Amino acid sequence: MVAQRSDITVGMAVVPVVTVVAPVYNEEETLPHFYRRVIAALEDLGEPFELVLVNDGSSDGSPDVLLRLHQRDSRVRVVSFSRNFGHQAAISAGLEHARGQAVVIIDSDLQDPPEVIPELVARWQAGAEVVYAQRATRAGETRFKLLTAALFYRLIARITAVNIPRDTGDFRLLDRAVVNQLVALREHHRFMRGLSAWVGFRQEAVRYERAERFAGATKYPLRKMLRFSLDAITGFSYAPLQLASTLGFALAGISLLAIVVAALLRLTTGAIVGQASTLIMVLLLGGIQLIFLGIIGEYLGRIYDEVRGRPLFIVREVLEDGERR
Repeated sequence: MVAQRSDITVGMAVVPVVTVVAPVYNEEETLPHFYRRVIAALEDLGEPFELVLVNDGSSDGSPDVLLRLHQRDSRVRVVSFSRNFGHQAAISAGLEHARGQAVVIIDSDLQDPPEVIPELVARWQAGAEVVYAQRATRAGETRFKLLTAALFYRLIARITAVNIPRDTGDFRLLDRAVVNQLVALREHHRFMRGLSAWVGFRQEAVRYERAERFAGATKYPLRKMLRFSLDAITGFSYAPLQLASTLGFALAGISLLAIVVAALLRLTTGAIVGQASTLIMVLLLGGIQLIFLGIIGEYLGRIYDEVRGRPLFIVREVLEDGERR
C-alpha cells in the first residue's frame, strides 16, 4: 500500500513522500515559528517532503511572510485564494495541490504540535491509511468550549451512521488513495473530519496533548462554531427532518386525544376550554412549525448551493518552484 521510495521523480523533480497542508488566515505572528517547527519535524523523517500553505484571504501581513518563506525554501508552496473561503475550503485546496504519497493536515496556529507528525508517518508506514490525532488534553480551552465540544461529538455519534472519532480535529495523516477520494468529493458545506471517516479505509488514532494558541485570536468564535456544527449535522444526518415527522405524529396523537377529552367534558360537565388555552396551543404549534420550516430551509439551501455548481474556492495565485502561477 505504501510506496516510500525517496528517489521517485516526475521529470526532474523529486516527488515528496510527505506533504504537510496548513490553512493560513491572519497568522502573521505564528507563521515563522510554525515553519521552523514543521521543517524540523519533517527533516527528521529523512524523506523528501513539501509544505503547502493555503492563504485563505488573510488581511494582515501573512501574504508577505508566506512569500518570504517560499523564497527562502523551495519546499514551501503557497496557494492564495482570491478572498476568504473558509477553513474547510482551504484544507480542500491543500489536498488538491498536495503531491505527497501521504498528506498531513495541520492548523498553522501551533495548537496542534508538529512534533507529532513523525508518529503519524510511522503509523502510515506500518499500514494505516488514515491516522487521526486524538486530543488527550486541550490546554487553554474554556469550560464552555470543552463542554460544547464533548456534547457535539456525542450528538454526532448518536445521529449519524458514520463513525466520527471523538475529540479529534482536522489534524491527521491521509494516504494518497484517501486524498484522491476526498478530492473527488465536491460538496460545498464541508466537514472534512467527517468526510475522512466516511470514505473508510484503515484508520488508527494517535493520542497527543493539544497546546494553547501560540499567538493571535481564535478563528472559530461561537457563531462560526455553531455554523460548523450545523454543517456537520446536516451533511451526515437526516435526524432533524426525521424529528419533525416524529413530533408531528406525536402532536397529532395528542390533539386527537384532546378532542376526545374536550367532547367528554362538554357532554358530562358542560365545561368549555377557555380562549387563553386555545391561544397558547396555537402559538405553541405555530412556533414548532416555524422551527421545522427553518430546518427544512437549511437542507433546501444546501441543495441550492450544490445545484448552482459554483467552485469551492478561487485560487488567485500559486507560488511553487520559484515562480508565480
